[in-house]
Amino acid sequence: RCCSSESISTGDHLSSTTDKYRNLQKYFVRRLKATYQSFSKMPDHSVVCGHHHVYVVKDNGIYRVDQRDGEREPENVVNLKQASRKEGKSRVENEESFLWTTQRIRLSPQEKHLATTLKSCHKEEQIKCVVVRLGSKSSPHRIIHELEGVLSFEWATDDVLFYTTLEGLRSSSVFRLDLTSDGSRITPVYEQTQPDVFVEVSLSRDRQILTINCSSRTSSEVLLMNVTGLEPLVVQPRQQDLLYHVERWRKSLIILTNTGPGQEYQVVHAPMSDPSMNSWVSLFVPDPDTIIKDMDVVGDHCVLVAKTLSNQFSLIIIPLTHPKDPYTVPEGLLLSGSGNDSYPNNQAKYITTHLEVCSQDGTLVPVTLFHAAAVEDLSQVPLLIHVYGAYGRDLNMDFHPIKTLLLDQGWVLAYCHIRGGGERGLSWHRQARVEGKEKGVEDLQACLHHLFSLGISSPSLTALTAYSAGAVPVGALCNRNPNMMRAITLQAPFLDVLGSMEDPSLPLTLEDRDEWGDPVGNVKHRHIIASYCPLHNITPQHYPSMLLRAYSGDLRVPLDGVIKYTRRLQKATQTYFNMKLETDCKETPNIVLKIHPGGNHLGPEDFEQMLQEEALELAFLHAELGLDPPKPQRRRQR
Repeated sequence: RCCSSESISTGDHLSSTTDKYRNLQKYFVRRLKATYQSFSKMPDHSVVCGHHHVYVVKDNGIYRVDQRDGEREPENVVNLKQASRKEGKSRVENEESFLWTTQRIRLSPQEKHLATTLKSCHKEEQIKCVVVRLGSKSSPHRIIHELEGVLSFEWATDDVLFYTTLEGLRSSSVFRLDLTSDGSRITPVYEQTQPDVFVEVSLSRDRQILTINCSSRTSSEVLLMNVTGLEPLVVQPRQQDLLYHVERWRKSLIILTNTGPGQEYQVVHAPMSDPSMNSWVSLFVPDPDTIIKDMDVVGDHCVLVAKTLSNQFSLIIIPLTHPKDPYTVPEGLLLSGSGNDSYPNNQAKYITTHLEVCSQDGTLVPVTLFHAAAVEDLSQVPLLIHVYGAYGRDLNMDFHPIKTLLLDQGWVLAYCHIRGGGERGLSWHRQARVEGKEKGVEDLQACLHHLFSLGISSPSLTALTAYSAGAVPVGALCNRNPNMMRAITLQAPFLDVLGSMEDPSLPLTLEDRDEWGDPVGNVKHRHIIASYCPLHNITPQHYPSMLLRAYSGDLRVPLDGVIKYTRRLQKATQTYFNMKLETDCKETPNIVLKIHPGGNHLGPEDFEQMLQEEALELAFLHAELGLDPPKPQRRRQR
């Protein structure tokens, strides 16, 4: 279905086009290109190490370099254009319609084969796995098999590949591919029937066991398979609210599980012969102010990525032969490569400030600020609030060149780590799940109040930005207190919580009811969702300006919900301005919906399209906050 933003307009004064931002958008495209260029020498490719070769992922395919002969040119292993060609289609169709990006790479144990998944740039669910027989100087690399819809995959031997398939957004089946001299054979291995359970395969670091990981939002079940292909063995049958992840060490299992104090993660040990919960013995329990974010087993050591409540990361090492003597890797003990000083080091220009904000129920909510001037000088500067607060995931704070551009222009970037995310452990998520969803909205409101009380910016210079489920607390706060912000930008926004959770035919509804609740089978859940759902609480009032970016190929967030929200918001704003008194001189907000044809939930893959999107967002924020026109960049004299 193709939708244009013009088709949703309900009033001449409510802009549903981006024409008014066009000149500013062109300016920011140039600025963004220059900013990206300044970081262009930073490594931007994935590397996989084999026995004798290093494999590098580039835009047009996969290459490898023989480590024994550093002088040789990289040889092409997978050419994306060739891998995407289909029989019976014209050259133009093959080159234009099948744009792919490399997702994962797996090498067989003796480097006889390489398997890689390729994802379509046009359709989120269009994924395939290409199996390549690796050649030598005398015989070229050759694609010998293609598998459609593959999500996860692992080599058990040089000729046996286990993989899971994706149907829509659900992965429930495990298969085995045998490569023989006579061809290939595919055998079904495992089928999960529960609709809210997602299945993946992974390989232990020592490559001795394959795990089939069956996870819902609130529970785990792991099956073990010997790489020779024996029947799967269940580690611990599924229990509600029990999460666990498995690694192998010698003849035992090292398990990360949420059976620690407060249902937080701890590390336990169990024999392979009897791996069930009754045999679990505690190896490591973190301090009360520390949470475990990840685990790996390397040799005879268990390596934990941990984080304190003050947002400090650390590496904790547990010697598995002496588990009572864990130690933390000293801060600053880093191995730096040579020649990495070619990119700009601007850390000294920026200030990081950590705050804690008291929410409505007394809970302290962390906020991270990035700014270029001292806090006392931030009263008249624009403020961009970032928020997420769902699924137990941390708010994305990854480096991005667009952030440095905003900081250089004097913006304050605030990251509000509201409940529902994972910043302070599993309990941080549990507090704002289902019946506790209101707490995330309360946290966000408290964060804004606190920042303003500190003299940081003001509502007229404040914008909020969110992605996907992060739109829920933003939209809810916007309905309750729209005067707290001047503008909002939302990407792939989830705005119709009630409608989505009522419709079991949507791809993620059954799985997501563990997060949002079941309005069909639980009346209390229905009332709670209806109380905060952004779409169902729109009322005639003065809303902030809003830029919504949606994608017609998005399977995760139904496009109908975004369009319905925009129409209802435009109608409510129209009603308010028809009723307002002449003495009320508030400016009319701009409600802009930009629908990108063919894009998926993650946005455009193409760099130029991404630049246009980012530049539009900057132009929108700049215009709606009434900031002075940006000064032209001074050209350097030769």
